[in-house]
Amino acid sequence: MIMTELTKGIFKIIRKLIGESSILLAIIYTIGHIFIATTCNFLITGAAVELAAVDAIVEPLINGVWFYVLHKLAKRFMKSE
Repeated sequence: MIMTELTKGIFKIIRKLIGESSILLAIIYTIGHIFIATTCNFLITGAAVELAAVDAIVEPLINGVWFYVLHKLAKRFMKSE
C-alpha cells in the first residue's frame, strides 16, 4: 500500500516535469539515445567502446536539439487549437 502511493507520487512528479519541460524531455531522450547508439555501434561493428561512444555522441546530440525544437513547436500548435 505505501509503495503504491510512493510510486504514484514519483510518477506524478516525473509526468509533471516532462509534460511541462521540453528541455528536460530532450535531455532524457538524448542521454538514452547516446547509450543505445554506443551499445549498437559496439555490438554491430565490434569497435572499441571508446570509439563507439565518440561516434554515438554526435548524432544523438543533433537529434536531441531537433527533438527539443519539435517538442516546443508541437506544444505551441497544440495550445492554439
